[in-house]
This record gives sequence, structure tokens and C-alpha cells, in this order.
Amino acid sequence: MRLAAALFATLLLLSGSALAQTDDSTTSAPSTESAASAETAPAADETSDADAASDLDLTVELNKLEPQQNACRTYVLFQNKGESAFSSLKFDIVAFDKDGIVAKRLAVEAAPLSAAKTQLKVFDIAEISCDKLGKLLLNDITACKDQNGDIEDCVSKITLTSKSDVPFEK
Repeated sequence: MRLAAALFATLLLLSGSALAQTDDSTTSAPSTESAASAETAPAADETSDADAASDLDLTVELNKLEPQQNACRTYVLFQNKGESAFSSLKFDIVAFDKDGIVAKRLAVEAAPLSAAKTQLKVFDIAEISCDKLGKLLLNDITACKDQNGDIEDCVSKITLTSKSDVPFEK
């Protein structure tokens, strides 16, 4: 028993704050508590996850378009006002020409994004000139993860804006 306690203390010391950030570390272990208290524990964890998801405050701004040889360079500003640091944020974007016809579809990984920070990301849309772009559509978000895991319905929780003549919309 002393050996197990010593190993646990060493593991706790080496892992530092990583264990403190893991919600599942305490709920996945078998419990000897009464059935009533065991039933209430998952509800508390679900509330924590729901609170984390509701704290999502991310604005994505199409800030600038810049012509490149055989591409249109996009400058995108990510204003993360929430407490979630994104480990994955994959956008499915559709570029339309000025006539409303699909010109290009692309996948963009925007992460990592730090919590409570504004960051600029630069992406090139290959084989299209900026003056031919009519609209960018955030078709879907194929991955949305923070330090607590997957975030459900990420598309509805993100605000899109554009300072360019090209609209950026859902």
C-alpha cells in the first residue's frame, strides 16, 4: 500500500497541472460511494462541459485579401475571447465567384488557437484570383476541439465578419 501511495505521489508531482485539467481523471475510477452520489457526479461533469461550450466566444474575421501569383491570400483574424484554447478547428470553406458559382472548396485547419487571445492566420486559396471571389461560405466545421474535448455544434457558436468586399458567411 505504501508503494502504491508513493507511486501515486510521484506521478502527481511529475504530471503537474495536467491532472488538474483532466475532467475524466476522477470520474473514470470506480467509486465506493453510494449509488445516489454516483448518479449525481456525471451530471456535474455534464454541466461543466456545457458551461465550457457555452463560454465559446470566437469571432472569425476575413480581414484582407491579397493577390498572389496563382492564388488569393486571405488574412483571417481569430478573436478568441473565451477561456477555451482550441487544439483543432477545421473549416470546410467554399469559395464562390462573383456569379455565385462554386469556384473552389478547401479545408483549413485554424488551430492551435490560444484562449483569450486574438491571432492572425494567413491562408492561400490556390488557382483563384482575389478579384474573382464573390463570397466565402463556412460550409461546416469538421473538427472543433478544446482542452476539454469535442465541442458540439461549433458552427452556430462562431461569429463571422468581413472587412473585405468579399462576404464571409455561414
